Amino acid sequence: MESISVFDILKIGVGPSSSHTMGPWRAAQRFLDRCIASNDFAKITSITVHLFGSLAKTGKGHGTDFAVMMGLSGQDPVTCDVAQLPEIEKDIRARRTLSLRGSREIPFDPATQIRFHVTQVLPYHPNALTFEATLADNSKIAETYYSVGGGFIVQEEQTDAEHRQRVRLPFPIEKSAELERYCQEQNATIPQIVMRNELTWRTHDQVREGLLHIWRVMRECIYRGCHTAGTLPGGLNVSRRAARLNHQLLGIAFSHEGDKLGATVPIVNETNVSTWMRAVRRDGQSTLAHTFQDTLKWVSTFALAVNEENAAFGRVVTAPTNGAAGVIPSVMMYAACFMQATDDQIIDFMLTAGEIGSLFKKGATISAAMGGCQAEIGVSSAMAAAGLAQMMGASPGQVLQAAEIAMEHHLGMTCDPIAGLVQIPCIERNTMGAIKAITAANIAIESDPTQAKVTLDGVIKTMWETAKDMKSKYKETAEGGLAINISVNVSEC
Repeated sequence: MESISVFDILKIGVGPSSSHTMGPWRAAQRFLDRCIASNDFAKITSITVHLFGSLAKTGKGHGTDFAVMMGLSGQDPVTCDVAQLPEIEKDIRARRTLSLRGSREIPFDPATQIRFHVTQVLPYHPNALTFEATLADNSKIAETYYSVGGGFIVQEEQTDAEHRQRVRLPFPIEKSAELERYCQEQNATIPQIVMRNELTWRTHDQVREGLLHIWRVMRECIYRGCHTAGTLPGGLNVSRRAARLNHQLLGIAFSHEGDKLGATVPIVNETNVSTWMRAVRRDGQSTLAHTFQDTLKWVSTFALAVNEENAAFGRVVTAPTNGAAGVIPSVMMYAACFMQATDDQIIDFMLTAGEIGSLFKKGATISAAMGGCQAEIGVSSAMAAAGLAQMMGASPGQVLQAAEIAMEHHLGMTCDPIAGLVQIPCIERNTMGAIKAITAANIAIESDPTQAKVTLDGVIKTMWETAKDMKSKYKETAEGGLAINISVNVSEC
């Protein structure tokens, strides 16, 4: 049984795609790690990267070429200065030189040494890439990696058993029924069971501090997106909307000058984020200050903000993927601003959501290239619904029912990004996933899960069967759906 931590499901990284950006980035880092371990790093004279399947078909729109260059250059997606990355890429392309791990310069022309094999798909997974290095004696070494969704990567020669993380957990969980049984036997909540498993890897304080750090990154991402105007990169000329909505909801005039790309660069720190959140809550005003409609607009604004940042190669948290990164943070921000969620409740939310995400990864997929958008927005909505239900005091059965309801109404959703960019319809889909999550949680907490006709395990099985039946053109290839029926020259707004 695969052992998955909540920190495997919720990871800090860089947009726009966990499978097409984060995965290849990590694969490039791992390839160089192996070259160092085999004493071949100092002998490398050139590197060629081969992209296959979905990585080739939508890799340019998803920044796969950018990601492998950053990984080979020694940039880390968790700690790098995101603002400097475009200049690093520009320098590599202009000089046709790449500094391996920031220490050894070799000739590298992305135009010829990153190759997109759009007609070739490798057997294990649609997202495949091969790193081929030439050494000083003209011999070659090559390794193939698969980006299997959510930033997870698998090396080709590894078997399923070898790549799976195997540790002995006190409560091994493969099915939601097992999770519910543990809760009953231990008289515990879902986050309590998950926390006991997390203690296998980290101390209680480390889990708590790590999750609160992830929540801080999420808040900063929302704040940055709500205060950055302009046009998203990629050629579709999609205008950012979160900043305008933020101003309108706060009652602040928004100048058309703010629409210009790069017109504003927000100062992001905890003081500014906290001050803004108090303004969103309308602290000190009547509890009726917010209308129901305004609250829904805020949820959509939070989700738009995250995925506009994601589309602009900003720092986000995979939750469980980059394309669906806005659902969980927006529901958590909804809970923080309008339900006065405490840190302890936020931690319970994340522990619960993380376990639901791991169930989908084990029983189905969290890769759009394997399962369509149901595997991304659908899974993130199920995770958020479960987390919110837990925070609202739901029983374990009601929490699992919330996740089931949310996924049930995403079944069959295709992944059809226009021009291969994580923009249309991806950004708006995060708002839909967030609203569905809140609705699912509210339905579940007023329901008797023993009367439910559909279980979470049943819907996970159904999702996987649906994914296998879905045509490949609807799986992140930009060969079906909106991707072929909408002109790439139009603007979404």
